[in-house]
Amino acid sequence: MSLIIPSKVGKKGAVYLPKLVFEKLGVKEGDKVLIRVEEHKLILEFLPDPLSLALKSKKWSKISAEEFEEESERMQDELWRN
Repeated sequence: MSLIIPSKVGKKGAVYLPKLVFEKLGVKEGDKVLIRVEEHKLILEFLPDPLSLALKSKKWSKISAEEFEEESERMQDELWRN
């Protein structure tokens, strides 16, 4: 997909993306964005919400809420213990 839309920098350096850009990328208010500067280019990479991504992906396993919570707590213990 190639799309070129002129825009300008507003107050306090704000750059507002046109509605068309949001629609083309499937981005909504509150989504996370990764900002990268490479040489003289600004690159915005919109990061999918983990919950939305999980709901859209193909299901390959079943786990109960209790099992999920136990695994989450175990992983957090391992992570924060060090």
